[in-house]
Amino acid sequence: MTNKFKDKKVAVLGIGAEGLSSARFLKEKGAQVTVLDQKKEDEIDKDTRKILRENDIEILGGKEYLKNLLKYDLVVRSPGVKLELLEKYVLRDKITSQIKLFFDLCPCPIIGVTGTKGKGTTSSLVYEMLRKQAFDVYLGGNIGKPPLDFLDKLNAQSVVVLELSSFQLLDLNKSPHVAVMLMTTSEHLDYHKDLEEYVDAKRNILKFQTKKDFAILNRDYIASNESDIHTNAKVFYVSTERNGYEGCSIKDNEVFLKLNGKEDKIIDASEILLPGKHNLENVSAAVLAATLSGVSKENIVLVLKTFKGLEHRLELVATINGVKYYDDSFSTTPETAMAAIEAFKEPEILILGGSSKNSDFTELGKVISLHKNIKAIIGIGLEWTKIKSKIKNQKSKIKIIEGCKNMREIVQKAVLISEPGDVALLSPACASFDMFKNYKDRGNQFKEEVKKLTDMV
Repeated sequence: MTNKFKDKKVAVLGIGAEGLSSARFLKEKGAQVTVLDQKKEDEIDKDTRKILRENDIEILGGKEYLKNLLKYDLVVRSPGVKLELLEKYVLRDKITSQIKLFFDLCPCPIIGVTGTKGKGTTSSLVYEMLRKQAFDVYLGGNIGKPPLDFLDKLNAQSVVVLELSSFQLLDLNKSPHVAVMLMTTSEHLDYHKDLEEYVDAKRNILKFQTKKDFAILNRDYIASNESDIHTNAKVFYVSTERNGYEGCSIKDNEVFLKLNGKEDKIIDASEILLPGKHNLENVSAAVLAATLSGVSKENIVLVLKTFKGLEHRLELVATINGVKYYDDSFSTTPETAMAAIEAFKEPEILILGGSSKNSDFTELGKVISLHKNIKAIIGIGLEWTKIKSKIKNQKSKIKIIEGCKNMREIVQKAVLISEPGDVALLSPACASFDMFKNYKDRGNQFKEEVKKLTDMV
């Protein structure tokens, strides 16, 4: 591995977490590394500059950062850097990425997970199930650590779980041993030139598999269901709507696994801690991937009964006086808010609104209008008026609260109108920048205010 990069002139494009990881890794392997970024050096944060200086890594920044790419032996792009942009400056065979390097160098099986929604939750579930089985397992990619950070810890008995975005998959030329393709609809069309390119990028997770590999496809969405022709692996399906095929499905509110013609009930859906129908899709994929990787039914069930979910994604914060408080601040689109609303049958107190992403709230308005268990909405931020205008039938039956200036006021209002058995749900359907630094800050403030309630009980 050392000889592969020693004395090579390498350009690392982008100085986010993955770019910094790639630069440090390649420097340790003896390469002459330069980090190129649109930001000028004095615009890059001090801690990052310090790390680069300590590792003797040069920084070249500014608008013309791509103009001298021809002088490098290897160009490592970060996920947000478009291939078509780089190809104006350098031959494609010189362009790589951290994920491509990792696939080339990894000594153990990889479980890869992609999809438009749910890939973080599914990857984390698979990781926890393998960990429960006492595998030497690592989580990385779009979640967890950049995988080059733990490459030197791996051996042939290890297992790696990677969450893979379309940006990371775009030029991948190897596929994981177990490839999971969840629901795939349209997204990131500001980055991809069209829907076809986006779906094709996702399908790279399958395209280079062999007959010894496994592919897990969500049968309920056209793009993923029709991806079976793009792999040579043995194909399994997951579905919340259909069953009878090899894979994992939901039947009569129970999770069933069918392998080699034998069907086995795994768990009743009511016993799964993660709420929502959309999470049953993620659970089904995780159950199947974990089983194919050697995890026992007992350990799978233990994880499903205790896994709370990812931070800020339908995360159960606390139950106080019989009221469950959920942080879904990661919900910055109407679609994610609709999934959160439909996850519960209990009376709901919704916290909706924020700054604009130019979203269309028509369907969200319909869901709220038809969802009879919504008892109140705390409307916040610049977009609340727009959301409110789309709520029709139910408006007179729903208590509307407006005018909260901060998260303390928002949570206090939720407390005042809540009763035992209610769900208080922060799922804003919008960006956060009018009232908060970002979605994490919004979610953290919500959790802090809820925690203050627990201290008072």
